[in-house]
Amino acid sequence: MDFDAFDRVRAVRFVHAEPPFALELLDQRLLPHTIQYVRCTSVPEVAQAIANLTVRGAPAIGIAAAYGVVLSALSHALRPIADAHAAIRADCATLNAARPTAVNLAWAITRMLNCLGAEPTDSADLGHVLIPRLLAEAQAIHSEDLAANRKMGVLGADLILPGSGVLTHCNTGSLATAGFGTALGVVRAGVALKRVERVYASETRPWLQGARLTAWELLQDGIQAQLIADGAGAHLMAKGLVQWLIVGADRICANGDTANKIGTLAHACAAKQFGVKVMVVAPSSTFDPHTAHGGLIHIEERDPKELLEYSGVRVAAQGVQAFNPVFDVTPHQLIDAIVSEQGVWTPGR
Repeated sequence: MDFDAFDRVRAVRFVHAEPPFALELLDQRLLPHTIQYVRCTSVPEVAQAIANLTVRGAPAIGIAAAYGVVLSALSHALRPIADAHAAIRADCATLNAARPTAVNLAWAITRMLNCLGAEPTDSADLGHVLIPRLLAEAQAIHSEDLAANRKMGVLGADLILPGSGVLTHCNTGSLATAGFGTALGVVRAGVALKRVERVYASETRPWLQGARLTAWELLQDGIQAQLIADGAGAHLMAKGLVQWLIVGADRICANGDTANKIGTLAHACAAKQFGVKVMVVAPSSTFDPHTAHGGLIHIEERDPKELLEYSGVRVAAQGVQAFNPVFDVTPHQLIDAIVSEQGVWTPGR
């Protein structure tokens, strides 16, 4: 298929043609009405951009963190090599703490630390040897993700019968990855290959990633998606309008339990009730073989103000309190297929 015809958005780019080098992130807090890139030149700026959702989506977070390690090495280039190594490792810890649930973040940082090496030597040349090596590794993480997404798109689309309707939750497209997307990549490929006839995107409270990001992304590609309230998913399934629920993942446990944006579990339970199949789409970097099941995943809780306010204006009555977990865990028994660049896995079967 013509991937470029369905892949027009880039959320992460690294500027290194000439100093000063910088990581540029499409500010996803401002979309769809404002297209603006945030320029990061230091590790604290990258960590803050990850924490405040300037950049979001598990693969994109990992890519951003990898480039953050490059910025760290650049900032410590004039220090003795042993001191520089220690400082880079401290910066890696800062990046890793920015968001706790998405395993891609820790995966990317571990890969960059392996590239850094465990034993600094006085003969090592940080500026001419180590920094280019770290940059090449970050670029590899970036390019490998795009290739994986395109492969997953076709693999997932092959599971869908022509004429199907699909529902997706949160944003899993080019904005959340190196490009093309994970679950949204399957939707794109499904439309291009004439498997998908109807696309529904749930709004995804409280940050409205479906309304602000997914619907906007698909519009850029000429794909008409109908936006629905989060609570309307079960109704569409009951009416027979949806044959597949297709979602991404922030962490996939050894048994197939999957952490994803809050609300995924409710959609999956409805899908089970109405005979709708569930597909999880994520690169192999999202798999966490060290976590046996979903009950062991640390679920991030964010500021309750995200629920109590909208665009800085309070919508709940004064005195009302809120609980704001931003991920939930879908048990593997509710998942029909997990698609990665390595193939299709049917958990529990």
